[in-house]
Amino acid sequence: MSKDPETIVKTAREAFNSGITKDYGFRLSQLRGMQKFMENNEENIVQALKQDNKKSRYESYLMEIVHIKKAISATIKNLKQWMEPEKLPKPLLFITDQLEIHSEPYGVVLVIGAWNYPLVITLEPFIAAIAAGNCAVLKPSELVPTCARLFEEQLGKYLDTSCFHVYNGGVAETTALLEQRFDYIFYTGSGGVGKLIYAAAAKFLTPVTLELGGKCPVYLDDSADLEIAASRIMWGKCINVGQTCVEPDYLLCSQFVRDKFVQAAKNVIKKWYGKNIAQNDVYGRIINDQHFQRVSKLIEGHKIALGGKTDPQDRFIEPTILIDVNPDDPIMQEEIFGPVLPILTVATPEEAIEFINARPKPLAIYVFSSSPMEQQKFIKGTSSGGVCVNDVIMQLTCEVLPFGGVGSSGFGAYHGHHSFKTFSHQKGVLIKNLSKLDEYVQQLRYPPYTEKKLNTVKKLLAINLPIVPRLDIGKFSLFLMFVLVATIFSFWFKE
Repeated sequence: MSKDPETIVKTAREAFNSGITKDYGFRLSQLRGMQKFMENNEENIVQALKQDNKKSRYESYLMEIVHIKKAISATIKNLKQWMEPEKLPKPLLFITDQLEIHSEPYGVVLVIGAWNYPLVITLEPFIAAIAAGNCAVLKPSELVPTCARLFEEQLGKYLDTSCFHVYNGGVAETTALLEQRFDYIFYTGSGGVGKLIYAAAAKFLTPVTLELGGKCPVYLDDSADLEIAASRIMWGKCINVGQTCVEPDYLLCSQFVRDKFVQAAKNVIKKWYGKNIAQNDVYGRIINDQHFQRVSKLIEGHKIALGGKTDPQDRFIEPTILIDVNPDDPIMQEEIFGPVLPILTVATPEEAIEFINARPKPLAIYVFSSSPMEQQKFIKGTSSGGVCVNDVIMQLTCEVLPFGGVGSSGFGAYHGHHSFKTFSHQKGVLIKNLSKLDEYVQQLRYPPYTEKKLNTVKKLLAINLPIVPRLDIGKFSLFLMFVLVATIFSFWFKE
């Protein structure tokens, strides 16, 4: 695969313009190629994730490999249906016409992956781009060089290399890529880089999806089972050592709940990892020295209720809970992206909602409560990319739910059919007929524009004409409806 961005994009555009990617059979063959890539490289992927992210085999399967395999299988199963034009309900004035939405590929798209989940975050949108009929350039994160090299060396063996390309490198290479014109850009990462991506896309009026992050709050009340809540919240903090865009960033609860939660969290961490977490081979490590120093510094000066141990040589940070945290503390000013959970006390759910709404919109909000009323307060009273009640992170694993941000946490969404739609222009299509009856009805829009015609228009606009659902009703029924419309028109503006 060429290392020159201009050549890569030119090759991909020529391939797209040939029309090859619009064919169902071609798309299916490429998706099956992705299946074979996953099957033949499963062990290579596990080793790459271990090398780059220090992920255990179990976590690699649970959070990465299984998810991608499932995404490919579901896409293959549904592709034909997704590609079909969507038939729409008809306003009565369009009863004899065809109203459709066609999913049209954008063209040449760019997918920029992230380092925290190198397989899922990088390949899931790439798979969707293929399914939607685009040509695509894949840019893995430079912070996971083993995974990036695996993609570059192996994907070309399973995919059409004129349509699909992998381009590796750091900031300079990404900058060079962004100087090219793409028809769509999908980026996952930090808000700061997201702004740069957005600015680069604006030069060409290129649409984008930005999957960013933010501080995802957790609210926990005394009606929840605290042992279950502690297990789920601490799992969200420990999986990938908190390096997840929707990790539970901080906890809001009463002081009474806080004390019981801390004890439950201590119990569950000991149960999972034993007395010496640093020696446990399923607990991960921070990605690099820079992020280790950043997260470690956020712990300093706080009252530690659990954990707190660090090892700069190993980039190890113990699962940590901080209490008596002030809203103005540095740890509350940025996304933590590590296994550190600050707890702030609130007296009521309304106070928690006010606290959340006073800050940038997060990618997710988590609510632990057995009360449907309290759950709805947060669902309806806050704004976020998504809400998960009585669990954390698991909304990402449900392919029928759209996943994406709002406000500073990003925009656009994907997963399942939503991924296909993200990489497809939704083209509205109206197909009218040329019958004399239809043309008779259309006389209202033609000159001369008389006062009588104007009065007729006003009367028609005052009528709430029904929308005919997409039912398989007979042509005779359609004809009767159309005759009714024609009769109304004739009655009102007959000379």
